[in-house]
Order: sequence, then C-alpha cells, then structure tokens
Amino acid sequence: MIDFHLDRASGVATYLQLVHQVKHALRLGLLRPGDRLPTAKDVVARLAINPNTVLKAYRELEREGLVVGRPGMGTFVERTLGGASPAARARLHADLSRLALDAREAGLDQEDLEALFASVLGDTYREEIA
Repeated sequence: MIDFHLDRASGVATYLQLVHQVKHALRLGLLRPGDRLPTAKDVVARLAINPNTVLKAYRELEREGLVVGRPGMGTFVERTLGGASPAARARLHADLSRLALDAREAGLDQEDLEALFASVLGDTYREEIA
C-alpha cells in the first residue's frame, strides 16, 4: 500500500502531489494492478486534508485509466506504468545506487547529481528523437 506524504512548500497542488506519488509508485512497481489505494478517509486522517482533494486525485487517476473505483469496495490499480521488467528495474536500481555513491564520494551533493542526471537524460532522449 502507498503511504502518501505532502510537501506543503512545493507549490504543487495537493491533489497533484497525490497523483504524482501514485504514478511514481506505479513506475517503480510498488503498486500493481489489483492493489487497493488507501481510502479517502484514511488519507484525510493521515494528512489532514480535505476529502474532496483526495477524491479529485483519485478521479484524475481514474480519468487516465490507472485506477478504477468500485463502489463500497475502494479504489484499485487498473494498470501500471513503465516498461521495464522487475529484474531489469532491480539491476538498474543497483547501478544507479552505485553511481549515486560514486557521485557523493566525488563531492557532488544531491542537487549536483540531479542536474547531471537531468542533463544526461536530456541528451539521451534528444538523440533518440533525432
């Protein structure tokens, strides 16, 4: 089950933070088809937010075909995101973990590494389009 959290200083709407967290969990394989999302009541109690905010996030995910609401039962993951197999994802996770440790040992902080990684991603996917 996903454990939502909020960054109230991010400037990102609360419902979008919930949507992004579900999508992130889907891409990482933390949520799979058939998994149940927390009830709106549970999310409201944990995060102290308006129930309509949770419902708006769940409606957006439903509109995108990622979840389905089943009256009286809850909201369930309908499909996942990301194309890598669990084995490939695990291998890449290990590779990236080693890279992050190497970067830290070289003196880069998290923002430095994020900037470097974003640059490499941009270069890689621009080449793919060209």
